[in-house]
Amino acid sequence: MLARQRSNNKSEAVWRPFSPRVHRDIPGPQLSWLLDPASLTKRLIATCPGCFQVEVVDERWAKPFRSERKALGIRQNILARVRQVRLLCDGVPWVFARTVIPYSTLKGPVRRLSMLGTRPLGAVLFADPTMQRGRLEIAGIRPGDYLYQRATRELRKKAEIIWGRRSVFYLSGKPLLVNEIFLPGIDGKI
Repeated sequence: MLARQRSNNKSEAVWRPFSPRVHRDIPGPQLSWLLDPASLTKRLIATCPGCFQVEVVDERWAKPFRSERKALGIRQNILARVRQVRLLCDGVPWVFARTVIPYSTLKGPVRRLSMLGTRPLGAVLFADPTMQRGRLEIAGIRPGDYLYQRATRELRKKAEIIWGRRSVFYLSGKPLLVNEIFLPGIDGKI
């Protein structure tokens, strides 16, 4: 079992590159989604038999979690633009996504990321010819973890563990972190 990181008396999931030994509990169908380096948005739209939509849960300037600061290489006192959304299929939440964009990234043409509204971030990222993606990291997210609380806050059906992936993306060499958490509503659909 992976150790938890503590931050302000709250737990953070431990993010690691995929390892069959460490991540042996991930169900097979979910594993293929977690390890897919292509656009999750594009794959969700292709899989959703009905209406796909982005629901903005929260978007504001905030302090990133400790593990997010570390992934982005930013100091503790630096604020970032944090956007939290649910990706829905026919009104059912399939994915919770949390994007962390450092202030320094939002200068120049990349500032368009602060004005997405309900447009999917993936559509913007994968259409940008300067986009580069860092390594994928995987985490099992449990009750008590920051991300679990945020991702499942309004769900009726909750799981003992939800799996997520994250990557640092670079647009014109500027970093942003995208966390994608698979919710119980997607079970049986993938």
